[in-house]
Amino acid sequence: MREVVVREVEEKGRAVLALVPPVWRSLPRRPLGTAAGVGLALAAVPRLVPGGTGAAPALLLLRSAAVAFALGLAFLLDDPARNVTAAVPIRRVVRTGLRTALVVPLAALCWTAALLLVPGSVRPPAGGLTVEAATLGVLALTGAVAAVRFAEEPRPGAAVARTSVAGAGLVALLAAPLPERWALFVAADSPGWAVAHQRWAVLLALTLAAGAVLLPEPLRRHRLRVLGHR
Repeated sequence: MREVVVREVEEKGRAVLALVPPVWRSLPRRPLGTAAGVGLALAAVPRLVPGGTGAAPALLLLRSAAVAFALGLAFLLDDPARNVTAAVPIRRVVRTGLRTALVVPLAALCWTAALLLVPGSVRPPAGGLTVEAATLGVLALTGAVAAVRFAEEPRPGAAVARTSVAGAGLVALLAAPLPERWALFVAADSPGWAVAHQRWAVLLALTLAAGAVLLPEPLRRHRLRVLGHR
């Protein structure tokens, strides 16, 4: 029994490794590269402007860079061959996890570079701002996961990006009249910075949980596909 389990694990491992090259080739390089370029260009502004910028503009630029990176991640699950790859014996959880594992290290590298591009004298606290960037990225990825789960569109990235921008604008509009103790976007020198990022951490955890629920393929669709092969 143990040998059978080990053999099955080895076979699945080989199948996943065999999937790495085609998944790498199918990554949406153009939107991901554009988002990375825009984000890094925004982060570089404090060094390019004569005399530099103040702390508040630097914070705004880094937040804008985080939004740019997140919008790029909204395109991560775009795959023109989705109708073909859906029939492979590798579950969607694994295929999506593989795409994410290939791109997230590059996204983390871009974010680190963005932080380092801002001069240390005006750079906001990196920890809190990284939580913001991670939350925005996970929100975009969760939107892409939801689009793949509930629609057959092979390239939902553009719609997810538009929805993300509209949703962020609506949240900002609704949050504007709220007192500062409930704000998410606070100044780096605000006494509420730490508390605000506790709320960001809660939002990140909730978004991760929602993404985990949406990630598996619906059982009904899986059953219909199995019946179709019979």
